[in-house]
Amino acid sequence: MASPSTHTDRATAPERVLGIVRQLLAELGSESAIRDLDVRGLNAHLERELGLGSLERVELMLRLGAAFHVHLPDKAVAEADTVEDLLQAVVGEWAGTVETDDASPAARYHPGFAGTATTLTAHDLAPDLAAAQNLNEILRLRAFATPEQAHIYFKEEDGKTQTITYGELLERANAAAGSLLLRGIQPGNTVAIMLPTCPEFFPVFFGILLAGAIPVPIYPPFRADRIEEYAARQSGILRNAEAKILVTFQQAAGVARLLQPKVPSLREVVTAARLVEEPGVSPSASVPGAPGRALEANWHPARSEDLALLQYTSGSTGDPKGVMLTHANLLANIRSIGEGIGIKPEDVAVSWLPLYHDMGLIGAWLVPLYFGVPLVVLSPLAFLSRPERWLWAIHHHGGTISPAPNFAYELCVRKIAERDIEGLNLSSWRAALNGAEPVNPQTIERFVGRFARYGLRGEIVLPVYGLAEASLGVAAPPLGSGLKVDRIERDAFEREGRAVAVGVKEPAAANDEAGALEFASVGQLLPGTEVRLVDAEGREVSERREGRLWFRSASGTQGYYRNPEATRDILRGDGWIDSGDLAYRAEGNLYITGRAKDIIIKAGRNIYPHEVEEIAGRVKGVRMGCVVAFGVADEKSGTERLIVAAELRDSSARDRVVADITQQVAAVIGMPPDLVEIVPPHSIPKTSSGKLRRSETKRLYLEHRLGQRFLPIWLQVAKLAAASAGPGLARFAGNRIRRAAEFLYGVYALAVFGIVFPSIWTAVCIAPKRAAPQITRGGLRFMLALAGIRIRVENGELLNEFTSSGPWIIAANHTSYLDIFVMSAYLPAGARFVGKGEIRSMPLIRTFAKRLGHFAFDRSDPRARLEQAKEINTALLQGSPVVIYPEGTFTRAPGVRPFQLGAFKAAVDTNRPICPAVVRGARDLLRDKTILPRFGRITITFGPLILPEGKDWPEMVRLRDATRAVFAKNSGEPLL
Repeated sequence: MASPSTHTDRATAPERVLGIVRQLLAELGSESAIRDLDVRGLNAHLERELGLGSLERVELMLRLGAAFHVHLPDKAVAEADTVEDLLQAVVGEWAGTVETDDASPAARYHPGFAGTATTLTAHDLAPDLAAAQNLNEILRLRAFATPEQAHIYFKEEDGKTQTITYGELLERANAAAGSLLLRGIQPGNTVAIMLPTCPEFFPVFFGILLAGAIPVPIYPPFRADRIEEYAARQSGILRNAEAKILVTFQQAAGVARLLQPKVPSLREVVTAARLVEEPGVSPSASVPGAPGRALEANWHPARSEDLALLQYTSGSTGDPKGVMLTHANLLANIRSIGEGIGIKPEDVAVSWLPLYHDMGLIGAWLVPLYFGVPLVVLSPLAFLSRPERWLWAIHHHGGTISPAPNFAYELCVRKIAERDIEGLNLSSWRAALNGAEPVNPQTIERFVGRFARYGLRGEIVLPVYGLAEASLGVAAPPLGSGLKVDRIERDAFEREGRAVAVGVKEPAAANDEAGALEFASVGQLLPGTEVRLVDAEGREVSERREGRLWFRSASGTQGYYRNPEATRDILRGDGWIDSGDLAYRAEGNLYITGRAKDIIIKAGRNIYPHEVEEIAGRVKGVRMGCVVAFGVADEKSGTERLIVAAELRDSSARDRVVADITQQVAAVIGMPPDLVEIVPPHSIPKTSSGKLRRSETKRLYLEHRLGQRFLPIWLQVAKLAAASAGPGLARFAGNRIRRAAEFLYGVYALAVFGIVFPSIWTAVCIAPKRAAPQITRGGLRFMLALAGIRIRVENGELLNEFTSSGPWIIAANHTSYLDIFVMSAYLPAGARFVGKGEIRSMPLIRTFAKRLGHFAFDRSDPRARLEQAKEINTALLQGSPVVIYPEGTFTRAPGVRPFQLGAFKAAVDTNRPICPAVVRGARDLLRDKTILPRFGRITITFGPLILPEGKDWPEMVRLRDATRAVFAKNSGEPLL
């Protein structure tokens, strides 16, 4: 017997064993198991957590024996429960002891690890963060490694600060997940979040993810006088998202319930406070630093390709566009942003951006979460009412990174009084990112000029570019590079799209020349992002030529949720996505010039609405950020008319304002507007994030409804309630009728099963054994037909070759008890099923299975399972087809579960093909832990045949992966 040659062999044995197990899991493609191994370390359970059955253990035994030059007894490996048991088996063969290293990287994140969790550095976590496949893992790593570290400092309206640690966030998110599971939320369901910026938003968002559902943030009602318009827009989004639950706050619960009758999928409206305070389910392990609460053992195992967010863009009411973003998309963009702006461990983020917007949710929260950067959060209302609060938060917390749209910087310049910022120090600020709307170079210059005396450095204010379809970020300048403005000839650009430079603008100069346009550089592309600028025919344009911006990156969306037409409009093949924006390149910098759909074409010139809006917005009396420019087709002139709509504070100044806007627009762009439409305050439509809705403004103008007074609040609510009452009553009655019909059908179907199946059993028992399979097939088909269960067989012609080509291994999916009946009814006679050993304790089923020659194997005994594999091989070699359920069992939740390797080892050993047999619909008809069947259709899809091409371990894995892929395709369920 070999022994370790040195003490080093003993000391490194734990890590070597972990490495061998990890390598096997990698070959099996078990990414979630690898992550569990990294978290649980030597305590990881081989079967329950790593999914290693008897065949995989045999392979492990061989690899461990070869690596340590020992012969491991079959019993030791078969009876091992954990990786620690495997280590001890190796140690036992050395006839010595090996002390495990509890401080190993694999063990230190374990919930029960009593080591130096609170002293881990960013460097310690970096490899695990880089390997993480989903957002859930990021929170889990942070919470287990540094549970007591402050993650969020939430600034309350009364000036107090509420601190949320990583451990507390995971604890409350787990409570929300448990509450959602109790409410029947299934993986892949959508849950809408209609919350303002509040402490509850964070655990609700992650609670939805932990439950396997998809968060859908929508903006809460802000304007009581527009409640009817709000309800129309949000009900459209909720219908498109098919939201099952709407999470809101107490003050908005009434409005939310008025939406419910308009959204057929919406089952419940619940407040965030209730969701995070309700007890969860099935606790298993405690969160470090958060005693008294438990972690859910059955978190949904999120995959990188699972949807993690539906981000709804600012579309029209009838065509909501929910950008589909996966965990992989978000993590790719988060990592790219972190690398692009050079986030450091000592950074502090400050944000007032709304969390239902991508810049606030992803850029201001999830990026700091990933990089372990503390985040100071204010509400948007706190900023808008007193903008200096934003700057004071940076001062008090030493903020280094803080993003905001262009209007926020303008608001600080115009609205903050000197007396309100005495003693302010902004010297800690190193990245003031300006994005989410067109960047005005003059705003940046005014902001820097105003606050330079308070320690603000001019080079820190950086225009950036991104969009929801890219998750968030696309381009940003290098830190410290400051503002770069390109001044170009107006006529050449507006008529030909050529960006001809006219010189570098001095900071103090004003944009008052009709011959010049200005655009701010958004810098270079973030790592991993490609951009192509194309003309109308899709051909790339040259340097300093305006083109439509296409991008490609790992963070790019697959399209819009349940909106194939809008998806087709943006996807351009080979991974390219049409942003809808126009841009040009110059000297290595990217310049965004506007939205293609917003460009006004007048007399052969392209007029950029944001420039007109900026000019008109400077006129005295016009409300800041409340001007929209748009074009309207004019049949008489054959071109577009330039319309400017502006909100006015004082209606008595109407004539002067119209004259001033006309004069100043004409002086700068060289032509006056055709019409200046003055409207009352709050008339210009805006998106949830405060962007101007130009298309909606144009629509209201054409319908002569722009500036129209809104109905009184009470009347809007009354109309909503009346509109909801009719559908609500109909829906209530319809639900009652449907449930009664489902109940009656279920009772009928159960009665059919109860009468017919005993008759089949009796016939099988008394008939000759050779006739039993045919009796079973015919009887079960009759029973299913009598119960009203419609069966459709796809690729059934494949079974014509069944008897002539020799026995097959039929790998069937398992979703319901109905699967057994359906497969027995439609498979060729003589197929032998591999069932659980428990059927031996069921007298009725035991006799039936025995007469038909089915197997009943004990799956709890690893040694017995190896012997049972030989019985399957013998049956195949003797000409009997075998039906195996590689998932082993089924659950209520949809999804193709991990496979055991028995079927595929049998295929390799006997050189027999695998025939996938996928049943679709049975789970819905008779879900686990239900008694009464539901009316519906079941589809069985056979094939294609998968032939073994070798005899080794990788071939078993290949067969398994190919079969799982067929299961996923034909079942319509995700791989778990």
